Amino acid sequence: MKTRWFICGVMAAAMAAAAESSAQQSKAVMMYGDTSRKGVPYSKDPHVVSFRGRYLMYFSIPPFKDDPKSGWNIGVAESRDLMQWKKVSEMRPAPGAVYEEKGLCAPGAIVRGDTVHLFYQTYGNGKNDAICHAWSTDGLHFTRNPSNPIFKPTGSWNCGRAIDAEVIAFKDKYYLYFATRDTGMKVQMLGVATAGKHTDFSRGQWTQASDAPIMYPTLDWEGLCIEGASVIRRGDKLYMFYAGAYNNAPQQVGLAVSRDGIRWERVSNEPFVPNGKPGEWNSSESGHPHVFEDRNGRTYLFYQGNNDKGKTWWLTQEEVKWDGGAFRRMASR
Repeated sequence: MKTRWFICGVMAAAMAAAAESSAQQSKAVMMYGDTSRKGVPYSKDPHVVSFRGRYLMYFSIPPFKDDPKSGWNIGVAESRDLMQWKKVSEMRPAPGAVYEEKGLCAPGAIVRGDTVHLFYQTYGNGKNDAICHAWSTDGLHFTRNPSNPIFKPTGSWNCGRAIDAEVIAFKDKYYLYFATRDTGMKVQMLGVATAGKHTDFSRGQWTQASDAPIMYPTLDWEGLCIEGASVIRRGDKLYMFYAGAYNNAPQQVGLAVSRDGIRWERVSNEPFVPNGKPGEWNSSESGHPHVFEDRNGRTYLFYQGNNDKGKTWWLTQEEVKWDGGAFRRMASR
């Protein structure tokens, strides 16, 4: 009898463990961090597209641990379910591309026809960093636009720098959102340029649409920085998820709305995605968002985070729902 009760106890424990495992799977959270550069998870600035039957995620990866001059580059991972990701490629400075020889990062992509168009920034050039463009028919190997860099802002309100490109088609135009700084390189803010619907995205085809910032940090939690715009259309409006405050300040995700793509209003004075509580994986920040609409209409918000003030960087996503004229988070982390 003791043996029978022992076996029953083991079976019960196994069933309980299986149930717990199932519950954990139902609450699964995507956590991705590339370890190839520093030996620890370190990935930033996610951007996802659906292309040729799979998802491709472009993200920033840091210089190699033993070679600081290798610069920031762009990693590419693929997935079939938006949860499990496998790195499949890297985009490094192209031979002869002097403008990006110090580094490139912060990718933003769109799919037009059978081509992925990638917009990214140069890195390591201070006020001279600018937006570049490349294209690919397989999503992995890119041809640079011969006119690179394709855009940097003008005007006395900014320092001439452009980073964090985001491109979206809206009302027969393409809108290019970018982050820049004031002339003292202290305050980060957003600007916008436009190009015609038949553009090849080359330099000279972009017109700066505002001679002033379209989003400027004013709320306490935004600190001295608004960057990392990611924009999605709902009806006749655009919604922008953006990063407020510099990295680990903490950076958090805000939400704004616009009818014309140029004039923006905050949806709330509070972050849409705050940083985590002490001890949680994103207690140092929840930052640099990317909103992705899947083929089935479901919408996911990708963002970066860490809990060690930037010694590591993880990428995650969570589903957000368009509900009654507003976005809401499907689950609280």
